[in-house]
Amino acid sequence: MAATDPLSLTFFALADPTRRSILSRLSKGTTTVRELAAPFSISWPAVSQHLKVLERAGLIERTARAQWRTVAVRADALDEVAGWIDLHRHDWNDRLDNLEEHLRTLKEEKRDE
Repeated sequence: MAATDPLSLTFFALADPTRRSILSRLSKGTTTVRELAAPFSISWPAVSQHLKVLERAGLIERTARAQWRTVAVRADALDEVAGWIDLHRHDWNDRLDNLEEHLRTLKEEKRDE
């Protein structure tokens, strides 16, 4: 069964380059679905599916006014991802520092032999 927690949904949405490109475009401002889909050489159903994934992850917000369908980015949804990365960045850096020190020690021991 697929994960449904917000962080997993966000990482899943960000895993696709088309969806990342859509988010990059939306970071410049709200646009219509038609304008958003124009640069992509994919079908309307494919665009719609990408938007559904982004919406499910809470990364975009779609609105309908008369015949216009607009899409806007919800930057606050990325805060949880940024927080998770920041929380783990310290651990990753410590591990890399420890590995570097270990490799340096091995190199020195080999030189002393």
